[in-house]
Amino acid sequence: MHYPSFLRHLAIIVYDSFLLLASLFLATTIILPFNQGEAFTSSQFFFPLYLLAISFLFYGWFWTHGGQTLGMRAWKTTVLTINRDPISWKQALIRFLMAQVSWLSFGLGFLSRFIDKNQYTWHDHVSKTTLFFEKK
Repeated sequence: MHYPSFLRHLAIIVYDSFLLLASLFLATTIILPFNQGEAFTSSQFFFPLYLLAISFLFYGWFWTHGGQTLGMRAWKTTVLTINRDPISWKQALIRFLMAQVSWLSFGLGFLSRFIDKNQYTWHDHVSKTTLFFEKK
């Protein structure tokens, strides 16, 4: 197993983004009746937190149950601890939150893999997890 290429990693992100977006639409549909069927406004702080929690559950469930989202499965990639053990919910949460920091810093956390000797991203380092690609 080796670390996936940058383009493979991007393909996984795009693939999973479509699946996550569909999940967020469904999650919104479920709670919309509790807001009298009205669109959520910027003053309702609960809604973004709800979507963030749904996003974490989406990734956390896949990562802790087999180590693969559907995008990762399609691209033959698995997230494991650096020692190649399955990750825990705590590690999944740390990885997820640090990935948000990586995105909010204009992607620097992802791009840091180009200068890291092991090609780890910020969220790899902090969560002590990483992606593995199985070449066949």
